[in-house]
Amino acid sequence: MTLSPLDDYPVHQIAETIRHVGTSDRNFYDRYYFNCHAGVDGDNEPLFLIIGLGQYPNLGVCDGFAVLRRGDDHIVFRASRALGDDRMDLSVGPLRIEVLEGLHRLRVMLAPSPEAPDLSFDLVFESDGPANLETRQFQRQLERVTFDTQRFVQTGTWSGSLTVDGEVMPVTPDTWRGNRDRSWGVRPVGEAEPPGRKADPALTGSQNFFWIYSIMQFGDYTIVTVIQEDQQGRRMVEDATRVWSDRNRAPEWLGRPDHELTFVSGTREVAAGTLHFRRPGAPGEPDHTLSVTCEPVLPNYIGVGTGYGLEQDWRHGMWQGELVVQGQREKVSEIEPWKKMLCPVDNLARFTVTEDGVSRTGVGLFEVAVIGPHQRYGFTGVGDVAP
Repeated sequence: MTLSPLDDYPVHQIAETIRHVGTSDRNFYDRYYFNCHAGVDGDNEPLFLIIGLGQYPNLGVCDGFAVLRRGDDHIVFRASRALGDDRMDLSVGPLRIEVLEGLHRLRVMLAPSPEAPDLSFDLVFESDGPANLETRQFQRQLERVTFDTQRFVQTGTWSGSLTVDGEVMPVTPDTWRGNRDRSWGVRPVGEAEPPGRKADPALTGSQNFFWIYSIMQFGDYTIVTVIQEDQQGRRMVEDATRVWSDRNRAPEWLGRPDHELTFVSGTREVAAGTLHFRRPGAPGEPDHTLSVTCEPVLPNYIGVGTGYGLEQDWRHGMWQGELVVQGQREKVSEIEPWKKMLCPVDNLARFTVTEDGVSRTGVGLFEVAVIGPHQRYGFTGVGDVAP
């Protein structure tokens, strides 16, 4: 048993040192996610940067990535190292995170490196409202807990600089926005496990993943939406919350979220979407209803090259060695279609919300995955695409 500097703080939850978590499940993880974007509504070309860093205590691994979508460019940095004793070491190779002020300001840095020369940055995220704790996600398969995760999300602005192909771009809070989240718990990570009974066609034939995760920023409030369904439309997870920028104002439950999606012909990429929220009114009063139209502007294929499971030689939590740093770059137009279909797509999007007959616009994240069969949209198998 080894101590670390964090053990000097009164934050223990179990009778172990901090570096030991409360479960021996190999799939326990603790992760940061950030996105940073500009150019949605202006004359400039939109840019969409996504950054992640995760620790996997029971696998002894820490890894991180950054992926930039700019025009037809898909630029990836990724790195992995052995997880040491100090869980407060939020670095992996040239990527580093600093918590400047908890739940408010964080610095994210990617130093230039010979392995990934196309991308570097030095950015500070500053929240524009409180962090919102989302609905806990819990799921079993064949009696084993496969998901037991908790996450909070927060919106804000960015400042600093972003360097792409040697060009340094100033990042200023008047035009650069985004959201970040922290999640932890149990979810599939690391090397693929033997499937065992899960390989039975009776089980694999019905496997699907339908997911909508949207963070919509409208100035003085943000709408957070989470929807996970099975192929028949039964909900595993749902959340619909309005988070006010005024930290003294309580979050507002918006009711049940429902979705209407249209897809680009020949794909499963979302062409447009509408989210509806309905909260029952008090006796004698009408229901409260709210609708948001979602217009994807720039998709970022977050699963390509970053470790979300498409490439079997690089997955989050997979052991790569004491330290490995890599860079990848490809044209979005040349990414294989099956990769675009089998991972969530983080769409930078415009939103229009209509409430009580009044409309206003916003920007943010519209993350969608429709993998495997889903009855409502006519997909009967993993290879089906929109007509």
